[in-house]
Amino acid sequence: MTLPIVMRRAAQTEFDDAVEWYETQRPGVVDRFADAVKSTLARISASPKRHAVVYRDVRKALVPKFPYCVYYVPDSKRILVISVFHTSRDPAIWKGRR
Repeated sequence: MTLPIVMRRAAQTEFDDAVEWYETQRPGVVDRFADAVKSTLARISASPKRHAVVYRDVRKALVPKFPYCVYYVPDSKRILVISVFHTSRDPAIWKGRR
């Protein structure tokens, strides 16, 4: 059974900003990036406890072939995505959301 994905507004904005960056800077890569993030979200939805806890109850899933991670909190009814985060940024940014 898969759980529904709920993205916090900040996480959706991060994803949208990354898509926009890839569209302007690396146009041929934007679809691969979006597909990689969607595939990561599907993997999380199907197996929420698959990824390691990295901070309190927050888990981290790497986005294959891109310098991004998805930080999320699973519960019995949904997956709350708190960040779609570029790995070069300061982790204090997403930690402040939890």
